[in-house]
Amino acid sequence: MKAVKRIDNDVENGKLEIKEKSIRNKMLVTVHNKALLSGIAYCISSCSMILVNKYVLSSYNFNAGISLMLYQNFVSVVVVSMLSFFGVISTEPLTLRLIKVWLPVNVIFVGMLVTSMFSLKYLNVAMVTVLKNVTNVITAVGEMYIFNKHHDSRVWTALLLMIVSAVSGGITDLSFHATGYAWQIINCFLTASYSLTLRRIMDTAKQVTKSGNLDEFSMVLLNNTLSLPLGLLLVLVFNEVDYLSTTPLLQLPTFWIVITLSGFLGLAISFTSMWFLHQTSATTYSLVGSLNKIPLSVAGIFLFNVPTSLDNTASIFFGLLAGVFFARAKMQEKSQS
Repeated sequence: MKAVKRIDNDVENGKLEIKEKSIRNKMLVTVHNKALLSGIAYCISSCSMILVNKYVLSSYNFNAGISLMLYQNFVSVVVVSMLSFFGVISTEPLTLRLIKVWLPVNVIFVGMLVTSMFSLKYLNVAMVTVLKNVTNVITAVGEMYIFNKHHDSRVWTALLLMIVSAVSGGITDLSFHATGYAWQIINCFLTASYSLTLRRIMDTAKQVTKSGNLDEFSMVLLNNTLSLPLGLLLVLVFNEVDYLSTTPLLQLPTFWIVITLSGFLGLAISFTSMWFLHQTSATTYSLVGSLNKIPLSVAGIFLFNVPTSLDNTASIFFGLLAGVFFARAKMQEKSQS
């Protein structure tokens, strides 16, 4: 009888082990599926946003980039506010203390978006993605002087390759436009400044919130809400009002559909990037972001019939690979530290 009971117990224990393994495998598959799905969603939204903006600015020949940015941010504010109102997400209330702390970062944020619009108007998508690599160089130098953070030789080698690819890409660019390059260089400095300033301001901003925290949704609402009055001021300074009052584009329903879609895509980038980061890690996110530039550049060349040469194409892909090498070098540097 004891032997029979022992056998029954062994059988039951075996069944339990099989069930536990089955549950663990299912959970593992679910985690991998969520990571894959979030990564795909992030790649699609980030690529689509740049391509749609390029389409609006170039194919429609829309000459009011600040107004486009303003409308996109307005769409983001409306959507996030509605989600917060219906309890789908939670956001921090915009207090006067929080606004005072965040305003310097927001000025840089608005400048970053505006210069991005201006550069995309004159440059092709592939060259914009390669030139954006210069931001990594400026950020690395800023980290060294501001945060006393030192990088290893692999990171500096990758950064040097990025500079070489940007210079060679500009020299061989058949559609070279000095104005576009000037705006993109300014954009690189502003993007690096935003990244470096955000790290210093985040801790201070958390101290003045009611919950002591500041999540991605609250940052999206805060940044986009504060950008509206600054955007309106820039629209008046750059005299886009006269253009908006005369352009026939605002009478086209399809144009409104496209720019509204761009607003939703801008919001989708914020949400999908947060989702992807939650499912994976910062290093994976960085690597996927670098790899994502390759299909984006190819799509930009073919969709907009960009005149190019073998030398320019080689420079572009050299820069894209340098971006991937930089992400890998940062991953290795982080694992060693």
